[in-house]
This record gives sequence, structure tokens and C-alpha cells, in this order.
Amino acid sequence: MRNAPADIASIEDLRKRAHARVPKPFMDYMEAGSFAQLTLRENRRDLDSIRFRERVMFDVSDRKLDTTMLGEKVSIPVAIGPTGMCGAIWSNGEILSCRAAHDFGIPFSLSTNALLSIEDVRGAVKRPFWFQLYLEKDRGFSKDLLERAKNAGCPVLILTMDLHVEGTRYCDVRNGLGVPPKLTPANIWSIVSHPHWAFAMLHSKRWSFGNYAGKVKSGNVKEMAELVKSQLDSSFDLKTLEWVRSLWPGKLVVKGIMDVDDAKMAIAAGADAILVSNHGGRQLDGAPSTASVLSGIVDAVGDRTEVYVDSGVRSGLDVLKFLGLGARACFIGRAYLYGLGAYGQPGVTKALEILKNELSTAMALTGVTDVTKVPRDIILRGPPSPTDPAVATSGGPFRDVRVYSHE
Repeated sequence: MRNAPADIASIEDLRKRAHARVPKPFMDYMEAGSFAQLTLRENRRDLDSIRFRERVMFDVSDRKLDTTMLGEKVSIPVAIGPTGMCGAIWSNGEILSCRAAHDFGIPFSLSTNALLSIEDVRGAVKRPFWFQLYLEKDRGFSKDLLERAKNAGCPVLILTMDLHVEGTRYCDVRNGLGVPPKLTPANIWSIVSHPHWAFAMLHSKRWSFGNYAGKVKSGNVKEMAELVKSQLDSSFDLKTLEWVRSLWPGKLVVKGIMDVDDAKMAIAAGADAILVSNHGGRQLDGAPSTASVLSGIVDAVGDRTEVYVDSGVRSGLDVLKFLGLGARACFIGRAYLYGLGAYGQPGVTKALEILKNELSTAMALTGVTDVTKVPRDIILRGPPSPTDPAVATSGGPFRDVRVYSHE
């Protein structure tokens, strides 16, 4: 696929291009939050509400954007987070995104629910990636996934703790989303009207969840999708985390932390880092934004562990805001998927370049020269507290304000 054109200036530009290239059911899956999408919108609203303290009396000609994440050198304080069905946004998307991330010098995280398996991706990239685990009812299968990740040389395991059940996304129900999608007239038209995507998908290594391939001997796509959903385990708890810790010899990141007490419990159970995350607004609708709870969690445990954050990053300025609230680094999801859908691997690279350039500019204009030493007082006005009373808008207290317009 050709390189992203020079007039792509922002992540929003990549988002618009991705909407033109990828069928609607898959873009809806990527974009949507759960239920009424309150938390999805609040992630962006609270980041947008933050104001920087602009400083000008400093030499900022030499800015250091590299840092480390769990001892691994990274070119910018950003990692590509685990995203299910990445390969449905573009053919072999997991491989393309991993290559782009590694070439750029940042970690790539492979989801349990990726279309390509651990082995598919490891065999196509030069070095190991991070792996994300969903806990399954079948503990033997979870243990097998851990062994496969170890055999692939994955240095870091991300354990997702906020998927006891799956948040409902209304658009997925309406679209009949699956891999492949239900063949409704609307979905057939959406695929036919996106021929570049359709032809690219003919070259995909897999069209369903690769890590589960051995669990359904028939290879039937529908059976595999039903298996994935049936394996969600609502019984996992702190003891399960401790069990995973006992099996995993590498670094462990616990994802889905939104509460100080949960953060303390994760660290006591052996987590090497925590990822403050509300699953991009895709799980508990009505949960607070990550921006609004991040500082409190950092204040409570930041001296004992590395604290990462996701949900809502759309610019390098957002990255600096999260660093100013105390995070060591950010994970991105939709931001890189927009690039993947727009231009494949070059699009992911373009998204990372945009984030890096914007972060560098924001640092210069706030007097910051080192991403490892971002002062908390860089934030002049922080996000609203999640306990603050809601303020009605002119459209009423339940006005539906979209995160972006959809052309």
C-alpha cells in the first residue's frame, strides 16, 4: 500500500480516510462505546477540558522524547494497545501494525481476540511483541495461551481485568457484526462498495480468531465466534490474578484499573505495572474518564509501580496531558487503527509520526525538555473530578454530543 500523503495532518484526517476505505460494520465496531456511550464521550470531553500552563522563558531546543517502559527503551511514551479484530480493519492488520510499531521503536500488544494467532504474527515480525490475555472459563486454555506467548518470546503480558462480561454496543447488534459479518443487504453493500478492502481481505492469513483455531476442529467461523463469547468468565478475581502471576515469568501489566483500591490489590498480587483504562468506553457505561481518575491512582501507587493510561488519545497534546497527570506512558487503540484502515502499515507509521511531532511541539510550548520529567504543574486546569455534580447543557442534561461528526 502506498505511503500516506503529505496533506494528512492529524489523526482526525486518518479517521476520515479510514471511513472511506473500511466497511461500516467494522468502523462502527472500532468507533463505538457501550450502551449510550456516555463514558466514550467523557473520555474526550475531560481531555479537552484540560488546560496547559504555557512557559516561554526556557531553552527547549534539545527535547528528549524517548523513555523506557518496564525496562524496554521506547522512542516516545506510547505503546500500541491490544485491540480485538485488528485484522478486520485491514488485511493482516496485526502484522502490519506490529511492524510499524517496532520500526518506530515502541511496543505492540497482540490481543487474545486478534484475527491472527500468536504464531502467525511472531513468524512474520523480527522481534517479540507484548501479549494481552483475556481470562477464559477454560483455565487449561488460558494456561496454554500463556505457554504459547512464552514460546513466542513475549516479554510482557497484559492481563485484562475488566471483561467479566461484555458491554453491549448497540451498533454491533444492529449490524450483525461477526467475522465475517452477517450477510444482510446493508452489509453486503458496505463490502461491495469498499473493493480495495474486500480484495485485500482475500489475502488475509485468517478470517476468524486465530488463537482459538485449535479449539474448533471444524474451523467453522460461526462456531469459533460463539466459542469466544461463551468463554468470558465472570468468576475471575484477585486469586485468578495471583494464579496468572505464578505462571508468567515475564513482566505483568494489569489492565482495566479505575480505582485506587484495585490498583493497590494488583500491585500486592505482583503486577509490575498497571494500565488505567475503561476499555475505551466499551465496557461500563457511566464509568468516569481515565483522565479524571489518573492522578489519584498515581498519587496512591505511582511510587511503587509504573502507571500507564489509555482511552481517548487522539493527539500528541493528549499524550502530554496524560504525562502531566502522572502517567509514565500512554496506550493507543483507535488512533493507530485509523491509520491502519486508511493506509495499512504506512498509515500506522503516519499516526505515530503525528503523535510524536505534536508531542514535541507541545513540550516546547510548555517548557518541557524531557518526557521522563514532566512536572505536574504543567497542568493549569485539570479534568473535572468524577464526583463533581453534572452541569446541564443548553440542550438539556441528556443531550447527545458526538465525539466527532460522521460524514
